[in-house]
Amino acid sequence: MKVFLVCYHPEKASFNHAMFEKAQEAFARRGDQVRTSDLAAMKFNPVAGREAYLTEKDPDVFKQQLEELNATEHDSFAPFIAEEQEKILWCDLMILQFPLWWFGMPAVLKGWVDRVYAMGKLYRGDMLYSTGVKKNAKALLSITTGAPREAYLPGGMNGDIHGILRPIHRGRLEFLGFEVLAPQIVYAPAHLSAEDRKRALEQYANRLQSIEKEKKWIVGDL
Repeated sequence: MKVFLVCYHPEKASFNHAMFEKAQEAFARRGDQVRTSDLAAMKFNPVAGREAYLTEKDPDVFKQQLEELNATEHDSFAPFIAEEQEKILWCDLMILQFPLWWFGMPAVLKGWVDRVYAMGKLYRGDMLYSTGVKKNAKALLSITTGAPREAYLPGGMNGDIHGILRPIHRGRLEFLGFEVLAPQIVYAPAHLSAEDRKRALEQYANRLQSIEKEKKWIVGDL
């Protein structure tokens, strides 16, 4: 299996980075092909702009989708964008690893989506959802939260976690055609004991040993 792991957390000693490393170890044990993007280590620039393209369609007014279509036509994405696109197109499984911040992705990871998910290259009107470029691949979110599980239950303080994640599941994964698997969620790792954090990492690694057997996730299965 070809696996693409994307991680964003500004601290390498974070639990998120530990999950990122644990996934790499688990897939290496399986003998899978693994490619990674550690966005913090890469110092990935999430801010949209002309430096993402080697050509210009309209030098006077920057219209991102117009420039994306032009770069697709002329194969002229800047290397730091083209490399990320190629990883997405290559993989059988993509995992996004991040902390849930303000009910969504951290800004750098959202900016990675903004810049890499280029119109024409990864999607267009006839290449969305069930007809998307990744219709034969799977994806999952592996996340951590700041609040405990009880805060993310239906009726909880923050609301149902699955409602919070739906825009990401639908708009970042299913949008490209990915079959979405159940999210891997570790609630409030900062408040867990060292033993519980270790156990959470092992549970994640155990899940990954048979991840290819998992079917499309339907809310309510967890």
